[in-house]
Amino acid sequence: MWQGVNPPPNRDVLQKLVDKFNKTHPDIQVESLYVGQQDQQMPKILAAVVGNAPPDLLWYNPTIGGQLVELNALIPLDEYLNKSPVKAEIDPTLFESMEYKQKIWSVPFATNNVGVFYRPSLFKAAGVQVPNTWEEFRQVAKKLTRDTNNDGQIDQHGMVLPLGKGEFTVFTWLPFMWSGAGDLINGKSQVAGAVNLANNKGAISALELWRNLITDGSAVLSGPERGYETDALVAGKVAMQLTGPWTLGEFQAKGIDFGVFPIPVGQRPATSIGGENLFLFKTAPEREKAAFKFAEYALSEEFQTELALGTGYLPINIKSRQNPKYLEFAQKQPAVKIFLDQAKYGRSRPIFPGYNRVSENIGRAVESVLLGKTSPTEALKQSQQRLDLIFN
Repeated sequence: MWQGVNPPPNRDVLQKLVDKFNKTHPDIQVESLYVGQQDQQMPKILAAVVGNAPPDLLWYNPTIGGQLVELNALIPLDEYLNKSPVKAEIDPTLFESMEYKQKIWSVPFATNNVGVFYRPSLFKAAGVQVPNTWEEFRQVAKKLTRDTNNDGQIDQHGMVLPLGKGEFTVFTWLPFMWSGAGDLINGKSQVAGAVNLANNKGAISALELWRNLITDGSAVLSGPERGYETDALVAGKVAMQLTGPWTLGEFQAKGIDFGVFPIPVGQRPATSIGGENLFLFKTAPEREKAAFKFAEYALSEEFQTELALGTGYLPINIKSRQNPKYLEFAQKQPAVKIFLDQAKYGRSRPIFPGYNRVSENIGRAVESVLLGKTSPTEALKQSQQRLDLIFN
């Protein structure tokens, strides 16, 4: 199994679970190999597929699914899953990330979604409450932007927004588009050519909101392609940041006050579903069967509960979320409950081939607007024109 689980303590949790599987399945031995972060893995994966030497199992972001299907590299999992009792235990919102062209090509390994982490002490000092709507969000961000030592310089901003056109920017911006009642694709189509950015009212209003936070002076930009770094929030230089449950361990270790609230609502609640899936490659019938045995174990209540307790990932297994050990853990950490409650509004990014081009062009539009180069309408129109040239 090739994986890129990070940070290292999370890999240790996974290794313990793999060891447990190997002990209880003497006829199957799984070797878990860390092969780098996802952008580093991509060339290795494609080279392995083309060279006919793929891993049996791959842990990776679901958006790679369509590309691997088109390369004829994966085995469909419908038959295996239909015979497995664990299928009924998978969170139904995750099937969108598993399916392409009416077949299932991967199973979820762990899940997460995007929320807003904030510093309650800074909210209290500014006399503000957690916002529920976009308008409240904008007002709260203004009030949290302060000169705290009266030297005439702003030293605390309401919000940090991710600068860059990479996937993290897109992943954290999409909930705002969906919340503004926008959709990425026209109808139920699963092709990149059906992507709709121009004249997409939800996309325009989401970009307007982010631009307003900048022009109000209440948001600062992260370093280029470093929107996931939380240093400014930890240091109290910003009061709010878009991130997910994977940062819970880091905040707990730093010993600072923090809380989480759901993505503020434009027209409907929304969040982006993140996390990784397990893909099974075409190898040999015996190996494929063995790989599914491990995938089935990874979906189980036992595996999911241990993984969640050890890493902060949200369990993909519904029974695991009701497990007494996990309920006790969630009780002690209210942030977990926010992410679990918000999961029902989660949307998955598309998995068709060419999603990487779509993502890059959304990222270019977001970056252009945040840097004040173009208006939201014009930026989305330009991205749509580029996509039309690529796909049509």
